[in-house]
Amino acid sequence: MNPILSYILDFLLGDTKTLELDCHIGYTSDPEMFHRYNLVIIPSTFFDEHVYGTPLSMPELPLKEINGIPLLFGTPEVIWHGNTFVVHADIIASAYFLLTRYEEIGRRDIRDEHGRFSGKESLPYRAGFIHRPVVDEYGQLLQAWLRELGFPIPEPKPGIRKIWLTHDVDAPFYCRSLRNVIRETVKGSGFKRAFQMLKQPLENDPYYTFPWLAEKDKSVIDVLGKEHCEAVYFLKTGGKSVQDKPYYALSSFDGHSLLALLKSSKAVIGLHSSYDAGKNPSRIEFERQALEKAAGQKIRYNRHHYLACREPEDFHLLEKAGIEEDFTMGYPDVAGFRLGTSRPVRWINPVDRRLSSLTLHPLTIMDVSLSEEKYMNLAYDAALAYCRDLIFRIEQVNGELVLLWHNDSVSPLQAREEAVDWHRHLYAALIDVLKEK
Repeated sequence: MNPILSYILDFLLGDTKTLELDCHIGYTSDPEMFHRYNLVIIPSTFFDEHVYGTPLSMPELPLKEINGIPLLFGTPEVIWHGNTFVVHADIIASAYFLLTRYEEIGRRDIRDEHGRFSGKESLPYRAGFIHRPVVDEYGQLLQAWLRELGFPIPEPKPGIRKIWLTHDVDAPFYCRSLRNVIRETVKGSGFKRAFQMLKQPLENDPYYTFPWLAEKDKSVIDVLGKEHCEAVYFLKTGGKSVQDKPYYALSSFDGHSLLALLKSSKAVIGLHSSYDAGKNPSRIEFERQALEKAAGQKIRYNRHHYLACREPEDFHLLEKAGIEEDFTMGYPDVAGFRLGTSRPVRWINPVDRRLSSLTLHPLTIMDVSLSEEKYMNLAYDAALAYCRDLIFRIEQVNGELVLLWHNDSVSPLQAREEAVDWHRHLYAALIDVLKEK
């Protein structure tokens, strides 16, 4: 087995890989080889040279199922060949397809106005399993087969392995500069009102919700411990496009105050690479260096602004820039499991089929994905129920939960001025749910 397929197999085995079970599992269609293994997975044609990278490699809808789990490649047939358990369900190719975003290299003409591949265009959404971490379910199925074969694999108790409470800081301040005063005056809010907001203490700025977020996050961390829960704030240091507005400087007095608060709350600081850097990933290195200078610490984490990591191979320059872990991989328009997993996974480049050192943490739930009319357009009760279901499914596979809540989405100002006024209430409700885990 080549290194990538071995990694996929180890990923499916999860913690049980320490038992060195992979030597008992074959990935071959040659009956002459079956006797060497206790369990054999029959490869589909997905990786064949004349198939990979062509339309022939795309799964056909409707999908078959095995034990109630959607199967992208192969058939649900399982048979005995002598003493070898032979599985015709190609869970290795199915996992590879999802973990690598393979679909996106074959459908490069499908992009939204921001150059992103839409979740509602994805196979998991169209096939109805975007809300299920099916790669993790494949792993559970593989482990169950090995238990039936007599291998001593314990069944883990349900639980969330780690919770990431993450916050993208797109607009840290509402009205803290003369530029902001001019903006509000032009919008019709009135010069006097805007100037009064400018003169008030930073803590009174309606977008400066960081003390509230830090308090909520700390309440979970105190219960679960830092090894099981972390807060991460992604900060911008670049970008000149309209989508990168409002521009803010961490070198300003208010910027220093924000950094001091985050450090005092022991939050992790990550790079929120700009919209411009999403279009031109070579800019990420410059932005990372600028954030390291402002924060006075090494920056290891990244999330793209607008979740606009546009092409699967763009991660190469993220890796080259020294970023070790990325938190971008969720669809903007639908919450769920973009990579088919709730566990951190090493990036596999589906173009040159290279296994990298960059770790991807799949994003499960973003606040605006739930509420935006052009996205899921859920009401509060439906959003809470959907989030609870995703959390439950992560528990069942012992995965990680990554939440993304923006500081301005929980602003009292947003609640007064926007059609959706429940992001603050929903975050507080989810925090209460998580403290019970």
